[in-house]
Amino acid sequence: MSDVVSVRKEGAIAVVTIDNPPVNALGHAVRSGTFEAMAGLRDDDTVAAVVLACAGRTFSAGADITEFGKPPQAPGLGELVDQIEAMPKPVVAALHGTTLGGGLELALGCHYRIAAPGTRVGLPEVKLGILPGAGGTQRLPRIIGPVEAVKFIVSGEFVAADKALSLGIIDSLADGDLTEAAIAFAGKVVEEGRPVVRIRDREDKVAPFRDDSSAFDAAAAKATARARGLEAPFACVEAVRGSFELPFEEGIKKEREGFLKLVAGDQSKAQRHLFFAEREAAKVTDMPKGTRPRPVAKVGVIGAGTMGGGISMNFANVGIPVTIVETSQEALDRGFATIRKNYGISVSRGRMSEDEMERRMSFLAGSTDMNDLADADLIIEAVFEEMDVKKTIFRKLDEIAKPGAVLASNTSYLDINEIAAETSRPGSVLGMHFFSPANVMRLLEIVRGAKTDMDVLATAIDIGRKIKKVPVVVGVCFGFVGNRMLKARSLETEQLLLEGATPQQVDQALVAFGFPMGPFQMGDLAGLDIGWRIRKAMGSDSDGGKAEIADALCEMGRFGQKTGRGFYIYEEGSRGGTPDPEVEALIVETAKKHGIERREISDEEIVERLVYPMISEGARILDEGIAQRPGDVDVVWVFGYGFPIGKGGPMHYADRIGLKHIRDRLAYYAERSGNEKLKPAPLLETLAEDGSGFAAHAKAKAA
Repeated sequence: MSDVVSVRKEGAIAVVTIDNPPVNALGHAVRSGTFEAMAGLRDDDTVAAVVLACAGRTFSAGADITEFGKPPQAPGLGELVDQIEAMPKPVVAALHGTTLGGGLELALGCHYRIAAPGTRVGLPEVKLGILPGAGGTQRLPRIIGPVEAVKFIVSGEFVAADKALSLGIIDSLADGDLTEAAIAFAGKVVEEGRPVVRIRDREDKVAPFRDDSSAFDAAAAKATARARGLEAPFACVEAVRGSFELPFEEGIKKEREGFLKLVAGDQSKAQRHLFFAEREAAKVTDMPKGTRPRPVAKVGVIGAGTMGGGISMNFANVGIPVTIVETSQEALDRGFATIRKNYGISVSRGRMSEDEMERRMSFLAGSTDMNDLADADLIIEAVFEEMDVKKTIFRKLDEIAKPGAVLASNTSYLDINEIAAETSRPGSVLGMHFFSPANVMRLLEIVRGAKTDMDVLATAIDIGRKIKKVPVVVGVCFGFVGNRMLKARSLETEQLLLEGATPQQVDQALVAFGFPMGPFQMGDLAGLDIGWRIRKAMGSDSDGGKAEIADALCEMGRFGQKTGRGFYIYEEGSRGGTPDPEVEALIVETAKKHGIERREISDEEIVERLVYPMISEGARILDEGIAQRPGDVDVVWVFGYGFPIGKGGPMHYADRIGLKHIRDRLAYYAERSGNEKLKPAPLLETLAEDGSGFAAHAKAKAA
């Protein structure tokens, strides 16, 4: 039929096979080829039924998103789905691998679905800032009900074949060869004379909600509880609501209108940018093709504290044995108790069984002897951020680690080259900066030292993916990408307080911008003593601007949530802080001491003074080659620091609002305050003057 769609016959059963590697994306060639094939089979009297299958490792991962924003080419996916659904002969979809987005919508247009064990299905469009646009919000509720459908579509998560079978998304699990099983299934449908039932005509699952939608409303509210600031989850809810409030054709029309509005919006553009940026971030531009990672069958972690325990859990979760080393049995026992407690929370919430918890715990072993790491393939140091301590550990590791072992530090800002120089094998040393809590946060900053071997870099990237992290390769500088930009933000946090803002106003302004919490909430959560200790060790200006108020709070023993007091007061057991008059009095007194006349500060000014310096520092990071691409910076800040997904990360956001505006505002604040550090970075100045953006600059450099 075409280069990407073929037809063969097995007796009276026709098999249409899509072959568009790597994931059978439903681009124009696939759609037109499949449409042509189905039209021919509809009129072929020798064909009694059709099997729709896909070659390769997966059925279809969905639409070709590179076509978004381009003029549509007929047939559209919705048109193809309608054509298949209208076939007078039964059409059976043979699903395997991942059947996602448009791929699942295509399957829902078929009359039956059979899946290979291990298949996963999902409608993840919400993660791209859109909604299913080829009938998914109308057909899925008609087979699994609106309550399950709204949970399924708003979460964007995948479900395994057995769950899909129990929900009714698929009709049968294949035994043996999938295509042969699908052919046999189709033959049985013909032999038994089963009627061709179109999903669009089914009413039994949606009709009850026309009289009482309370169960749907409750499920929708729960599904969108964490979707603050995002448009797509709520648009998904309203589209699914149309499945029972409107006739099918009107529901489809409403769905399409919602899709077109979202796909043209800034949030979807931002989320699609992140989709590609996440996949690019781990690619190293100068890594020779064919570089192979070193095998990692056993891991060692030094430190059983918050970070060490969380890091260890990542490996246990995927079945990689870990030996955790601590300085004392007491510290080791405490660390293991915390790990068990963390797993226990998942058990109590129904996310994990007791047996699964014990299985994961079985991959963890403890020791107080570093020599027990002699057979580890990867050793990760996760102790306090003190260079002398880390140097001592790496000298010891150099003595005991086997040849070829990868030696990694979890440092969040220290010089990897200085640490590597303590060993006789600097090529095997790099940074693997996990984010707290390490068993939850997805970002992994992989810090490439000056002498890090390519296969060592490849190993860290590979193992990062295996433990379900988002790896981003960065260069060596103080704080790397994330914390270096956070330091730039710190220039203005306390200054805003002295000039007239309150901690709660600053935090609320950033939350309204889209961050999950503001800087003072974050400081209280992490522990104010951490920054205090760093400032005392490295100088008062080590974390950016002055931290006179935070230091004063620490001297009073107010370290944040763990002591019940920091910038806020925390009642016993409470995670939510309340404003403290003592802190406000301290701020006023400090401002008076410095001769600062406090004034009213707008939320807009707060956002500009906290976000724009980060963007400027991001420009310096790009200019210095610490990050390879602006998308890498965006991935770090979205997955590691909670930068709002709907804004696409700081560099994408900067391009959207215009670099000239950011340049001018930074220049204004620098001149007004006399703070030279607020002046826009040279690259930002240049691009603003040229009327360019970070993405265009990166594209030109890569060309």
